[in-house]
Amino acid sequence: MKAKTVLPAVAMTAVSMVLTLAVVVMWLGTAVPWPVALVVGLGIDGGWLATLAYERRLAAQGDHNRVVTGVGWFFGLVASGVLVAHALTAEASAGAWLAVAWLPIAAKALWLVHGLWERTALTPFALDAIRGIQQEARDEAAVARARLRAEADTEETRLTAVTHSGARVARVQAKTAKTLAGAWSTLETARQGEDTGRALTSVTRCVTPGVTPRWELPVWGPVEPVAALETAPALTDAALDALVDEIRHSETPALSYREMATRFRAAGHSASEVRLRAAWKRVAA
Repeated sequence: MKAKTVLPAVAMTAVSMVLTLAVVVMWLGTAVPWPVALVVGLGIDGGWLATLAYERRLAAQGDHNRVVTGVGWFFGLVASGVLVAHALTAEASAGAWLAVAWLPIAAKALWLVHGLWERTALTPFALDAIRGIQQEARDEAAVARARLRAEADTEETRLTAVTHSGARVARVQAKTAKTLAGAWSTLETARQGEDTGRALTSVTRCVTPGVTPRWELPVWGPVEPVAALETAPALTDAALDALVDEIRHSETPALSYREMATRFRAAGHSASEVRLRAAWKRVAA
């Protein structure tokens, strides 16, 4: 990557120096001896090359000097000015000389771009680390997208199954309700029939002589709740001991625990197995 920025700058600089030297020699050679014109051209190119070398040295050290940079741009402007002046005074090929007059400025701009690249360039290790981080981020994003798609597909499948199951249950319930309604309708029709009771009575008269039962089929409708049975209060330990002792000695010889527990519960008394066994142990002790 370094060669891609430095080679164009070097080539542009070399072409600009050659053009500047040639133009100075051709332009001033008519007014002064050619060695003097050659010295002037080499002075312009040498000053430009010296400031460029100094700039590159400072850049390699991570430093920057505005004065040196300004001098370098001054020499570049001088070289461009020489080319422009020669093009304006040339009788032939003025357009061609003006077309190449920008090369010194372009060369300075390319060196500026190369300097910016050097200040932002990274080592191969850092570039590999950045590529690895970017690849890892892309992998994680792809895995997350795949996981979300899988979860969405799973949820869609679950909802579809639940919907179908609910539809089947609704159909079964509707069919059952329809069948049950038909059965109750048949039962109600039979219950309200005039000959239903008489037919049932004629069937049972042979097995129950002298008895005329009243037949009533079940009625489908609201029912009244049955009152809850009142529970007897729990026996105290003393009362429980007395009952256990009384039942145990109700026969001779004394009853066993199993026989006593059977008669205790048959008499309608209530007590947990733990309390009953504890009372037995107290009485039998």
